[in-house]
Amino acid sequence: MNLNIYLGLLHQGEATLAESFRQVSEGHGSEPDIHFLCQTLAKQCDRHEEVLLPVVERYGKDTSDHEPERLHAQGLSETRSGPVGLLRDLQDLYLLASLVDVTWTVVNQAGSALRDAELLAVVEQCHKETEVQLSWLQTRMKQAAPQALLVAD
Repeated sequence: MNLNIYLGLLHQGEATLAESFRQVSEGHGSEPDIHFLCQTLAKQCDRHEEVLLPVVERYGKDTSDHEPERLHAQGLSETRSGPVGLLRDLQDLYLLASLVDVTWTVVNQAGSALRDAELLAVVEQCHKETEVQLSWLQTRMKQAAPQALLVAD
């Protein structure tokens, strides 16, 4: 069984996403909504890691795939400045959250095939919250885009 590969990817992805939300929060602290909501979303990712632990302990996790770390290092090694920087940082968060989102989808399929009620309960709770994270990121990018792209610095 290879579920441990995706559990490792998911566990590391949530950790990386939490760290990235915190980085953007600190880097764009002058934007109160960014600062406080990114801190809240980081804590949400931390909780996802926690509720996933019993499943990871049962099935194991393969951490040889460092994809979330690679994306984090390339996308959010530091925050950018200004309106375009904010937009690009939000876009990087969206890409990482999308990876986590689709990984929840894949793990859900495995949970269904295994008829694992505990795994499915974890997926249901965490995947819904990840979808809300994506929705907020997309909305915030739409809000930031006109200022960033049409108004001179």
